[in-house]
Amino acid sequence: MESKSHLSASSNRTSDMQTDVSSAIEPKSNFQIDGSSTPMESKGQAPTSIDRMSATETDGYLVIERNSTTQTDGESPMKTNEKSHAPSMIALKHTGKILASSAMQMKTGGKAVGSSVIETKPHGKAAVVSGNDVEVMGFYEVTLGPHEAELRFRLIHFWEARNPHTKTLIGEEMLLIDEQGNVIKGFIPASRVQTYLRKMTSGTVYRLNRFFGSRNKAQYRVADHNVTVTFSWNTVLTPLQNSPILFPEDRFRFHDHEEFEANCDLRGDLYDYVGHMRLINGQAMTEHLIIDESDIVEKRHLVVHVQTHGGPVMKLYLWDQAATVFCQKFKSYGSTPRVLLVTTMNPKRIGGTLALTSMTSSRVFMDIDVQPTRDYLDWLGSNSGVANEVIADVVTKPETVTLGELYSYIKQETAKVAWFECTATIDDVLHGSPWYYLSCGGCNTKATKGPTSLVCTNKKCANSEVVGVPQYLTKISVYDKSEQAVFVLLGDAGRELTGKHASELVARYFEFNEDVGADHTVPVPQTLMDTIGQTRKFVVKVSQRNLTGKTQTITVTKVLPEPAPQNAIEDPADERIRKASDSLESQEAKRAKSG
Repeated sequence: MESKSHLSASSNRTSDMQTDVSSAIEPKSNFQIDGSSTPMESKGQAPTSIDRMSATETDGYLVIERNSTTQTDGESPMKTNEKSHAPSMIALKHTGKILASSAMQMKTGGKAVGSSVIETKPHGKAAVVSGNDVEVMGFYEVTLGPHEAELRFRLIHFWEARNPHTKTLIGEEMLLIDEQGNVIKGFIPASRVQTYLRKMTSGTVYRLNRFFGSRNKAQYRVADHNVTVTFSWNTVLTPLQNSPILFPEDRFRFHDHEEFEANCDLRGDLYDYVGHMRLINGQAMTEHLIIDESDIVEKRHLVVHVQTHGGPVMKLYLWDQAATVFCQKFKSYGSTPRVLLVTTMNPKRIGGTLALTSMTSSRVFMDIDVQPTRDYLDWLGSNSGVANEVIADVVTKPETVTLGELYSYIKQETAKVAWFECTATIDDVLHGSPWYYLSCGGCNTKATKGPTSLVCTNKKCANSEVVGVPQYLTKISVYDKSEQAVFVLLGDAGRELTGKHASELVARYFEFNEDVGADHTVPVPQTLMDTIGQTRKFVVKVSQRNLTGKTQTITVTKVLPEPAPQNAIEDPADERIRKASDSLESQEAKRAKSG
């Protein structure tokens, strides 16, 4: 009885809703519903389109299906050309309300003129469906697994993902934002990068059909969403032209000093930083600051001391592309920019203090580039006094000590790994051990001799064929008025002392000594011997091996440039920079000692 009652009610609803159906679709022709009406006479007129409509109930919906036929004067109805004919359907709830709108209308001859549909699912969620029945999905709906749906978004940024050791391309990573401001990460596997890369431009709005929802990686995440939109074999990416919807330009995830400190060395989410610059590669922020781009290119990075509002000062390291973009933006401003915003920063502890390092995904903005930098610039203009204060317990440069003070520090029970600056005179270059070593050309780790070739000692390095690159490992004897010490010069520190790369000195030796074998150890070059008697400023590291007493040899991480001769002609701008920098260094040294 219950089943009969249900069918009877359904039949009544079909009859009751004829009016609703007729008003939902603007008639371009006559209708027959379940054969209950006949076509109008059309003698002497053009062929008339007849739409027959039938009603069926499916999954709680009453579905009205329309099929078009045409009739000419005096002829029987003919079926519309099947190639151009597609049935149009309207889904009705039991209440009789129309849920599908803009249903397909048929011109005379059966050709479709419209196809946009909005469908309401039984669970109540609305999903936009295009003419080919593809669902448009928001980022909040993206789940793991394959999807036939369509995504619409603005491409914020994209960058290469490479193996850190072999440098092999893994794929292209992207940051996407939808109309609601939700951000998700996208990924194109290496084998498909060339297919889509030529279509991609940062800032452009796209539509993407068919993709796979893969699990977002736990380390170095750039978006909150747990799913990554991965391009599959049948993914289609096309620009979305003339969209009436305004997609947000960007979205940032800022952390302050305390939050970065709490997440230090965890390799978790990568957050964004905004603040004002205090020093650039040790130079004070003057009106016409000039940065040495050639030095940055050679070292592949630069260091900026930054501060947010009145908080602690931090070191911010910009590497490779981020350093290049920083230089380009810095030069583009007429005067020295003050505000810096860098995205996806990795918090690390360097020298015992918190530092931020850029990643491949990082972007760089300054003063008026984006809204957050403009807002901070406004704050900076109103709070110049607070911005110029320096927190006394934050050391922004290594403390200057004598060799005697350096060894006294090492003997303290509370001593930790730290960096210091000291001035010493070079007494000798030690000859008891090689002055260089061969490093892996891929990761710079020491390489050892294998049975037939060199082998990298770094287990994470995937280089199968290691090319040895000579690097400095030079021990020098130094002294000052208080003490003697043995320093060891590593890598770039040796080049900063001699002005030449170790590989250049080794290659020159073999060039002039062709009769020696490849295994021959190159003697200490004259270039190193010429440094004896020089008094230089060294930045040295007190390592854990020094603190445990395993070695007394101090590692040199940097050799500072020699001061310019007193009688040299200086540019007025350079003179102002030098005086400002010297003044700041003097003040910081006093604060460090008093603290």
